[in-house]
Amino acid sequence: MNATAPSRNGAENGAGAPAQVPQPRPGSTPVGLGGPQPVLDVVIPVYNEETDLEPCIRRLHAHLEEHAGYAYRITIADNASTDKTLHVAETLVREFAQVEVRHLDEKGRGRALNAVWSTSDAQVLAYMDVDLSTDLAALQPLVAPLLSGHSDLAIGSRLARGARVVRGPKREFISRCYNLILRSALAARFSDAQCGFKAIRADVARRLLPHVQDTGWFFDTELLVLAQRSGLRIHEVPVDWVDDPESSVHIVKTATADLKGIVRITRATLTGEIPVRRLREQLGREPIGVTAPGVSPGLVKQLVRFAVVGVASTAAYLLLFLLLRNGIGSQPANFLALFVTAVANTAVNRRVTFGVRGRGGAGRHQFEGLIVFGLGLVLTSGSLALLNHTTHPGLGLETTVLVLANLAATVLRFLLLRGWVFNLRRRPSEETP
Repeated sequence: MNATAPSRNGAENGAGAPAQVPQPRPGSTPVGLGGPQPVLDVVIPVYNEETDLEPCIRRLHAHLEEHAGYAYRITIADNASTDKTLHVAETLVREFAQVEVRHLDEKGRGRALNAVWSTSDAQVLAYMDVDLSTDLAALQPLVAPLLSGHSDLAIGSRLARGARVVRGPKREFISRCYNLILRSALAARFSDAQCGFKAIRADVARRLLPHVQDTGWFFDTELLVLAQRSGLRIHEVPVDWVDDPESSVHIVKTATADLKGIVRITRATLTGEIPVRRLREQLGREPIGVTAPGVSPGLVKQLVRFAVVGVASTAAYLLLFLLLRNGIGSQPANFLALFVTAVANTAVNRRVTFGVRGRGGAGRHQFEGLIVFGLGLVLTSGSLALLNHTTHPGLGLETTVLVLANLAATVLRFLLLRGWVFNLRRRPSEETP
C-alpha cells in the first residue's frame, strides 16, 4: 500500500483544506541581490539645483559602481524647478543607464519622495540631499541591515555617538532643540529626524506611506514617528557630515511647519485617524521568545506596567477601605477591599503586564493569585493588628501604615506573579503570550 505524501502546504484541517502558511512580516526576509530589477533606488530630490546636480550624480554613480555589487538606480526627483535643473537631469539620464528623472509640477521634498518611493520597483528605497553633506562611506552601512532583514528603516544621524559633524553653532543648537522637542512631545527614540540620509524597505514603505500626509520637510519626522509606533526597527548610522553654507532651507519657516506637524500627529494618533494599532499588528516585530533559564524577558517594561496597575489598584483599595471602614470595621473592610482589588489586579496584570491572552489557564491564575492575595492579607492585616494592639491610631496613622504595608505586599506580589503564577516555563500550550 502506498503511503499518502504529506502536503507541501502543511497539515490539513478537519475540513480537508490545507492549513494556511503564515506569511512573513514585511521587512523580515533578506533581499535577493540577483536579477535585473534594481535592489536599491537612491532618490535625489532637487529644486533649482542646476549647479550642484551634475557633480552630485557623478560622484554618487562612481561610488555605487565601485561599492554596490548589485543592480541600483539613481532617481532625480525634480520639484518643479524653474532653472535648468531638469535639462541637466535629462542630460545625465542619456549618459548613465542607471539614472532616471521624475518631474513633479509641485514643490515639496516629502511630496517628491512619496511619489517616487510609492512607484519604485526597487526593494530598498533611499534618499540623500543633493549637496552630499553626508559622506558616502555611510551608504553601505545604511542599506546593509535593510538588505538582511535586520531592520525596517535606517537613518543617518549627526547626533549619534561616533558621528563627526562640521556646522555652525546656530544650526547645531536648532537641531538639538528640535530633536529634544520630538523626544518630549512624541516620545521619539531616534536621535536625528532631519538628517537628509535615510533608507527604508520597499515592502514596509508601501504600508506606511499612505498614512504620511506631510509634503515638505516634516515628511521624515512623520515617517519615523509612524514607524516607531508601528513597532518597526530603526537602525541609526553615525555619519560624517559637513554643513552646506549655501543651503536654501528657510530655518524659521521649516521649524514652524515642523511644530504644526507635531501637533497634527499627536491629534491624529489620539483620534485614531492614524491606525497605529492595525499597523503594529501588520508590521510590528514580535517579542523575543525566551528559552534560556535565567534570562529576564522585558523586566523593565513589566516593572513599569506592574507599577501603573499597582498604583491604580492601591487607589481603588484605599477608596473601598475608606467607604467600608465606618460601616463594618477596619479588618473586614481591609479584607473586602483587598479581595476585590486583588482579583481585578490579577486579571489586569495577566493581560497587560505579563502578556497572557485567551482563557487558557485563567482559572489557575486567579486561584494562585488568591494565594498571593492571602499573603498580602497577612502582611496588611498583621500590620493593622499590631498597630491597634500597641496604640489607638486615628484614621491618618492607620491609612499610612496600610499604605506602607501595601507597598511591601506589592513588591512581594510582583515577585510571586512573575516568578510563579505567570512564569513562562509554567505556561501550558493553550496560553498565548
